[in-house]
Amino acid sequence: MSDNLISYLNDRIENKNIIKHMLATKACMEGIYDYLDSKGTNNLGKKEYWSMAGLMHDGDYTNDIPESKQGVQITADLIEAGISVSEEVAHSMAAHNAATKVEPESLMDWALFTCDSLTGLIVASALVHPEKKLKTLETKSILNRFKEKSFAKGTRREDIIKCEDKLGINLEEYVNICLNSMQSIARELGL
Repeated sequence: MSDNLISYLNDRIENKNIIKHMLATKACMEGIYDYLDSKGTNNLGKKEYWSMAGLMHDGDYTNDIPESKQGVQITADLIEAGISVSEEVAHSMAAHNAATKVEPESLMDWALFTCDSLTGLIVASALVHPEKKLKTLETKSILNRFKEKSFAKGTRREDIIKCEDKLGINLEEYVNICLNSMQSIARELGL
């Protein structure tokens, strides 16, 4: 299924950096799921749902739709293309964008809401790192950049930090989970 979804995105989205962002988010969602599962967390749902929500959440990120529909329109588009979307995935994709007014509720919703912006901070941190590679980037470097409000100004730090209250994962561990997840697909990300 993942290959079909990636083909769908490649056909639809011209900006390949958005696709890389969605691949990074998918990896983070899978890493967060595995972490929570290893801690015995209940009510996680299906890992493939977490993966799909991460991969497809910005699949409607175009100039053609208003911001208030970004994260919502993708569900209709996928269904129209003959791709099944669970209610859980549809809700998470809608809830990742505050402009939709759909509130995050489940752990999957909150994971997507909090890691969406973190992927950008991690990429920006890698790009200013001497090697410009994820493999040599360390969690402490990202945390230092997190504190630096002028760095990667578009990063929604207030969303990321909600990982502590909403997922029960402290910020350092959360950044580490997402960094490791993104490092595992560094070649696909070009980093």
